[in-house]
Amino acid sequence: MKLATFKNGTRDGALVVVSKDLSQAIAVPEIAATLQDALDDWWDAEPKLKAVYKRLNAGDIADAVPFSPQAAASPLPRAYHWVDGSAYLVHVELVRKARGAEVPTSFYSDPLVYQGGSDDFLGPTDPIPLPAEDMGLDLEAEVAVITNDVPLGTSADDAGKYIKLVMLVNDVTLRNLIPNELAKGFGFYVGKPSTAFSPVAVTPDELGDAWDGGKVSLPLLSFVNGQPLGRPNAGEDLTFDFRQLIAHVTKTRRLGAGAIIGSGTVANRGFADVGSSCLAEKRTIETLRDGKPTTPFLTYGDTVRIEMRDAKGVSIFGAIDQKVARINAEAI
Repeated sequence: MKLATFKNGTRDGALVVVSKDLSQAIAVPEIAATLQDALDDWWDAEPKLKAVYKRLNAGDIADAVPFSPQAAASPLPRAYHWVDGSAYLVHVELVRKARGAEVPTSFYSDPLVYQGGSDDFLGPTDPIPLPAEDMGLDLEAEVAVITNDVPLGTSADDAGKYIKLVMLVNDVTLRNLIPNELAKGFGFYVGKPSTAFSPVAVTPDELGDAWDGGKVSLPLLSFVNGQPLGRPNAGEDLTFDFRQLIAHVTKTRRLGAGAIIGSGTVANRGFADVGSSCLAEKRTIETLRDGKPTTPFLTYGDTVRIEMRDAKGVSIFGAIDQKVARINAEAI
């Protein structure tokens, strides 16, 4: 099943069921007005939404409308909880190697996560606001899952059953603001502005054999200004899958329905062949190879595209397709 949120002038938009081929959509206010409403009562809403999805794919809904990514907000335009991990430690290893630092051994047994702002997500085709070019704007292509209610102390063995939806992420980062924030020893905030998500979120069964209950084994494609940046496989070289990330974040708290868990920047050890999912990693590779980076960070007018396709080359989630916009910081 594929679900999306159409912009309708309200904060949370309108929940729509989207056809498998991403061509048609239908609002379902009689089931749930918003995706958050559906997640709050998932046990009741899911079978009803799946019945609509089946009819939509069969062409049995006369008042379906064309699905447009431009009309879509983030599947959850705002969320009660957004926590992003760093499951692909090859990415961390590269960045630390470039500055002559080793990865602490604890990183391999205890996941890295941070809690991000979740009150104002960007839609999949919304512009990326950039107050100033010298902030070092970067994309980070990731995978994320949405859960229903997850109990405190959930084990990795049990965590998979709470994963209800999967989507893609552009975890926007302002690289040049991060060092000063981290130097304060209190994490980062201003260096992590609003995040964007794919046009649709899908139930795990839509991924077929590519989903094993905790990860997606398909390439994640990213492009900058129409040129390929990377295509690492999201199912390879990850130290922690989503089940392990959920177990980690529920050690001390429960998660409410609609919580979003991100994988962190997808990266493979074969980066020489598959490229990268963010510019910082590409710049690190250039530094290690040539002594200095040559790839610039994003600037006004640049475009970013993030997508995942199935074995037949068909887009699963639709594409995050954004353009960097010159926006005054006071207007954001």
